[in-house]
Amino acid sequence: MCETDHLDPSGYSRRDLLGLLGMAGAGLAIAPALAADPALAAASDLALDPKTMPSDLVNYEPPTNLAVDSQAKDAAISWIDRQSERIAGLNDRIWEYAEPSLAEWNSSWAEAQFLAANGFTIEWGAGGMPTAFVATFSHGTGKPVIGFSGEYDALPGLSQEKGNPKHNPLVYHHDPYAPTYGFGHGCGHCALGAAAAGAAAATAAAMKARNLDGTIKFFGSTAEEQLVGKSVAVKAGVYRGLDAFVDWHPATNNSTSWSSGNAMYSVAFHFLGTDGHGGSPLETRSTQDAVTAMAMLTEFLRESDMAHTARMHHAIRQTGQAPNVFPTLSSIWYYAREGSPARSKVLMDKIVKCAEAAALATGTRMEHRIMGGVWNKLGNKRGAELMYANMTQVGPPTFSEADQRFGKALQRSNGSAETGFSGTISELRPPSPVFMGGGSTDVADISWQVPTISMGTAHQPGGTKNHSWHHTATAAANPGHVSMLAAAKYLAATTVDLLTQPTILAEMKEEFDRRTSKIKWKSMLPNDYQLPLYEPPKWFLQRTGQSWPPRGVKWPPRRIVSTETAPDLGPDLPPSNLPPLD
Repeated sequence: MCETDHLDPSGYSRRDLLGLLGMAGAGLAIAPALAADPALAAASDLALDPKTMPSDLVNYEPPTNLAVDSQAKDAAISWIDRQSERIAGLNDRIWEYAEPSLAEWNSSWAEAQFLAANGFTIEWGAGGMPTAFVATFSHGTGKPVIGFSGEYDALPGLSQEKGNPKHNPLVYHHDPYAPTYGFGHGCGHCALGAAAAGAAAATAAAMKARNLDGTIKFFGSTAEEQLVGKSVAVKAGVYRGLDAFVDWHPATNNSTSWSSGNAMYSVAFHFLGTDGHGGSPLETRSTQDAVTAMAMLTEFLRESDMAHTARMHHAIRQTGQAPNVFPTLSSIWYYAREGSPARSKVLMDKIVKCAEAAALATGTRMEHRIMGGVWNKLGNKRGAELMYANMTQVGPPTFSEADQRFGKALQRSNGSAETGFSGTISELRPPSPVFMGGGSTDVADISWQVPTISMGTAHQPGGTKNHSWHHTATAAANPGHVSMLAAAKYLAATTVDLLTQPTILAEMKEEFDRRTSKIKWKSMLPNDYQLPLYEPPKWFLQRTGQSWPPRGVKWPPRRIVSTETAPDLGPDLPPSNLPPLD
């Protein structure tokens, strides 16, 4: 057997993969592999009608008549135009707060207050997480119920001056040995939450003005960057009772799809050893050696243990702070991404074995804890078609010449082609028949509970990366506002159609039922999962009417403390200057 015939762990030969990427008609060749993994199969269009899949891929044309012109839709879009400065102001405040996951005290409060001022009632502490909330607006019969998603956490090290195409961290922490940058919205969650809140409020205003029945639920979600907030809330039942869910994320183009993403496990590893002096390293159990060894061992998984769909990455969160001090505790944090929960678990189990080997080799003690776990995303074809119709109806964002100069300068800083921000709506196309892996989102867990629509707008110029200072620079600048307000209009317009077109909503539900008919969702989080919480400041608890700790949470948490002793080197050797025995 030649090398090209060897089977990939996903079940495809290398020859099959190349053929599938080049020929859409070969899509049926992957049916046996998908059937072996129900979660991956459900997210594939094979879950709908395998017989029509090849022609869909070749001849597919999105419907053109799904988005309906209506006075309610006009009212929602006009509301966004009139309130654009308030929506942009909410975006900018959250951008300035730049708060980390699970500690978005000011950001979550600002978002909830915006919604409360527009007629929503607020319930804090969703799923036991202090900065998570549910905002509700209901009118008439209260049916159907449409959900919106709001996020507001920033990322470490991505601080950047807004509107500056050259790297200039807004927050710089001086340390002559290890300077660091502050948090920044390098994933655009300031815009994600602000646009969704603006769309929810605009839809509520249109419901009142045009007397539409329905309920809007806005879910303020904490810690998306750590893939914690929504998966915990779904497990707790927070998202029950929805008829549809609309979501968006900042991107490099204006598009929607019904494609999937990777499932993921997040696990923190702690190594405990003994301290010591760098000048006298003998008889030390080095935890720094342990995290270094683990990082090295996991690299060996890439050649023979990771499929084309897999992703594995880590961050050493805590280890030695000075060369002459051996730390008794070192920590390293891993993500394992794969096309389904089962495959993600297999990869993470291998990572755990590497941790065990590193502990054994260094004589340290290892503890590990699941920090998060999310499914692969389940798309909805009909929902994406409705969103695409509304995006083309509303039109693409309009960027000024100054916006485009800024975008091209950002691309120049990144070494990318200088094309600027995308001013077109990308064509809606079916997902590739071969899933190639990629990112993860805790929206995925919601997508297995209710038909979910996702889209993105050109919030950063093409060629620049998400989770970068380039994105932070855009997020509170004018092109970021333009993109964010366009997203708000797409979300609101699509939601109005969901409220006024019961046939489309029924089609989305029927598709959802077909995709999920052979699989039952089960949270990837264990029953004894511990929420990775930080204690809120008193002012936040008082404003939100919460008590501490949340029900079922022990506080303070168990301390992780080393009790290790020095390693045994064996019996002492005799002095070298003793005379030989007779």
